[in-house]
Amino acid sequence: MPPAEAPPAGEIPGRGRSRRRLTAGDRFIYLLTAPVFLVIAFFVVTPMLHTAAASGQGQGLAANYGTFFSGSARTALMLSVGISLGSVVLCALVGTVLAVLLTRFEFPGRRVLEVLAVLPMALPPLIGAVSFVLLFSETGIVPRAAHELLGISAGAVSVRGVAGVLLVHTFTMYPYFYLTVAAGLSGMDPSLEEAAQSLGAPRWKVWATVMLPMLTPALVSGGLLTFMRSMGSFTAPQLYNVQTLTMQIVATRTGGMYELAAAQSTVLAVVSIAFLLMMRWYQGRRIHRSLSKGIQRSRTQTRGIRSALALAGSVVLSLVLLAPIAVIVLVSFSVDRTWTIQVLPPDYTLANYTRIFTDPASLLPINVSVQTSLVATCTAVVIGAAAAWIIARWPGRRGGSLLDLAVMLPWALPGTVIGINLVTAFGGDSPSSLGLILVGSIAILPVAYFVRFMPLVFRSTSAAIAQVDPSIDEAAQSLGASPLRALRTVVLPLIAKGVIAGALLAFVEGVGEYVASVIVYPVGFAPLSVAIYQRIYAADFGTASAYGTLQIVLIFIILVVSNRLEHGRRRRRSMGV
Repeated sequence: MPPAEAPPAGEIPGRGRSRRRLTAGDRFIYLLTAPVFLVIAFFVVTPMLHTAAASGQGQGLAANYGTFFSGSARTALMLSVGISLGSVVLCALVGTVLAVLLTRFEFPGRRVLEVLAVLPMALPPLIGAVSFVLLFSETGIVPRAAHELLGISAGAVSVRGVAGVLLVHTFTMYPYFYLTVAAGLSGMDPSLEEAAQSLGAPRWKVWATVMLPMLTPALVSGGLLTFMRSMGSFTAPQLYNVQTLTMQIVATRTGGMYELAAAQSTVLAVVSIAFLLMMRWYQGRRIHRSLSKGIQRSRTQTRGIRSALALAGSVVLSLVLLAPIAVIVLVSFSVDRTWTIQVLPPDYTLANYTRIFTDPASLLPINVSVQTSLVATCTAVVIGAAAAWIIARWPGRRGGSLLDLAVMLPWALPGTVIGINLVTAFGGDSPSSLGLILVGSIAILPVAYFVRFMPLVFRSTSAAIAQVDPSIDEAAQSLGASPLRALRTVVLPLIAKGVIAGALLAFVEGVGEYVASVIVYPVGFAPLSVAIYQRIYAADFGTASAYGTLQIVLIFIILVVSNRLEHGRRRRRSMGV
């Protein structure tokens, strides 16, 4: 009789399938999961359920949703979806063409244009929208210049309404497509295209049947980010007076119809989440992967007339990309309320910047934004990084997916919905909120920023953890280190740059956040983005632009630091460190 086989290590023998024995590391993961999941459930899931429950109160569920689908909110929803789809198409065209131009061709000015191509990412949404209003509205620089120089009516060349919203969205959101498509093209093996051409396929068919299918993951990722941001857009519709659903929600809540606003927020959340699931389903239908060696294509050199055209195109694109930032910087030196009918501001001064740094009331919005964003970022680092490590090291093959969904859920929700959720959940004393009242308190701002931008820290940390072999911290534990000590002394130093990069991005987004801020900020503590809009509304364009310029400078510095950290991490991986 052959000897009985010993059970595999870590499994307990018994009837049926073997059961995995919990290790000290497994128990530590479960122990850490409890507080992380409770924090996410309390600040993310519970407010959503509060809003959904509130949508059935007042006149009742049927009445509130009936009013939504039979009133102006339904039209606003259709307009929001239409603008979002139009933004996806336009951003895909601009971002993809720019990615092809900069990835596949070598021409004068290409390196400069590569830097300028991602410049819109340094513009907060509100500043981007304001810059286009100053440039292309009926009282903007370009229409006035056309009227003065060419005699063309300013109204004939101005951009307004839905066209203005699409213009702002295209300029500020095309980098989502540019970055993903450029990365896809850079890693694509040129032999695929060459093989198709050698078989007689025309160039357009090569792109339609080979190149674009291989770029599907990049296009889906760019489309998803663009649609989500467009559905949640509030600044451009507000400045161009386009009644999208986000505008309708704020107007409804301001009018005191809280239950109807909750119903509108619930519908907007459902549409956004449905689009997220649909795009993930579409991307998962097929695997678009190359089995070749992935040799990078050398850029095509342009000469003669092609070189001249490429140079002219790069100059035009550079001017277009620089114009919004240039106009903000220019107007920041103008005297408030002196720019009326002139093409450019007539008077200039340094008093706008002097007042910001010497007047406590003018400095307060900067302090509010920086301090609340810093608190939110620190909290996001603790919770987001812990969640990323828990999911990456979850015992067994299954599990952790519920936590993953809960962490990424805020990324699928527009800022308007998150603001309404927090106001609904923490606006009064209720058992589900544990009696915590945040409405009217400055504490609601870091909570809102934490909920909105925790996914940035989570994704950046997840990418860093994916590069760390689990056997490293397992080896530390086998040498006697506790799971906590192994995490602190072994894992954290290896993923620190990924965590810091995500934290910097979260801080950047928090400083420029406007959509949720305008709903939740307490009286007397307006953050920087709200202060900028208030100055614009009061026609103090100089002070508003000075705020915006400081915001751009701060965000640009942080993005440079984040980019250096990312390049350093890639260099370490390439060296095998």
